[in-house]
Amino acid sequence: MAKMNRLGRKPLNISLKNICEALQAHRNVVVAAQELNCSQGYIFNVLKANGLKLKDIINKRTQHS
Repeated sequence: MAKMNRLGRKPLNISLKNICEALQAHRNVVVAAQELNCSQGYIFNVLKANGLKLKDIINKRTQHS
């Protein structure tokens, strides 16, 4: 029996730190996703997996500025 190739894309594995920095810099999910070369859904899924919400990340920058 022949070995089967794995289907689909390789996982992106973009670090939470990079996602947070992009969101804080741009304050926009669409632009952050374009910069990181991922989907908006990927960003939301990573935030959710880490118990974070978009408003928590974006508002963090304005609190420290």
